[in-house]
Amino acid sequence: MDSLTQIALGIATAELVAGKKLGNKTFLYGAILGTIPDLDIVVGKFLSDVDGVAIHRGISHSLLFFVFLSPVLGKVISKIEKNTINFKGATLLAFWCLLTHVLLDVFTSWGTQVLWPLQYRFALKTIFVIDPLYTIPLLISLVFVWKNKDYLIRRKYLIRGLAISSSYLLLTCILKLFAVYQFEKALENQQLTFQELIVKPTAFNCILWNANVATSEGYYLADYSMFDSQPIRFTFYTKNQELEQKLVDSHDFQELRKISEGWYLITEQNNRLYFNDLRFGLLSENPENPQFAFSYEMIPLSDGIYWAKEVPKAKRDGKTLLQKNFTRIKGN
Repeated sequence: MDSLTQIALGIATAELVAGKKLGNKTFLYGAILGTIPDLDIVVGKFLSDVDGVAIHRGISHSLLFFVFLSPVLGKVISKIEKNTINFKGATLLAFWCLLTHVLLDVFTSWGTQVLWPLQYRFALKTIFVIDPLYTIPLLISLVFVWKNKDYLIRRKYLIRGLAISSSYLLLTCILKLFAVYQFEKALENQQLTFQELIVKPTAFNCILWNANVATSEGYYLADYSMFDSQPIRFTFYTKNQELEQKLVDSHDFQELRKISEGWYLITEQNNRLYFNDLRFGLLSENPENPQFAFSYEMIPLSDGIYWAKEVPKAKRDGKTLLQKNFTRIKGN
């Protein structure tokens, strides 16, 4: 999730675990601890575009990392707050703030390597990385927590905020199951055979959902709004396997294949090859010249060796995507 949401969740967790002892200091420790796993983004700034993306939500989001890091952080916090919280309490504070960060990330579309060094990445794909309907109740509850000194009153407001946010998170899971059912029914009705289907939410909402449908020859892409009255329409994109063969010996290409979990498309524009991650949607739905939200230009270095450079995202691209989603949310 976005930084503001993780900070809010970190504070809420810190208040729940150690609010009676630390009071409003939970805002400081919760914000710091809730941010730590995402410091891998800072590390990624010093790496190549591909390696920077590859480490995100890797070891820094793993249980093994938390088991070793929590006692270290607990030692530091217990020394700073030696008159209020002991080593065990501070260690638990650190561990739970780190763990809740990762548990929330698991609900998004970007895979989280919770069991590192195992390669599998968990991604329930029920909530977009920024969703105000999850974050706002938490923020409002924290305002009341900050303003009150009485521990029981603070806890009452906190639990209300967590209950509302958690209920919304549960709602996104239910809505996703309904969306999956709608896509599967549409595929069956249109007699489209497929190998795999993934469904994920679009930006800032849980009403409009995208589907990626894998076949042996390519992918069907479609979207579905809870307000739709017309059948779901699928657009087919061929895998362009001849273009892919040009990249198979490239390290960056192989890494991007892993990062995208196999959901990718190679396209060519103006004699330039592009690696497109299918999991995060389209900016342009033209099958002849599609534009994806996450693309990498594959720049040739030598025979068969390519360097991947992420295609910059302009503000107008984001605006176009939001306008498209807002129009579709209202139904077809």
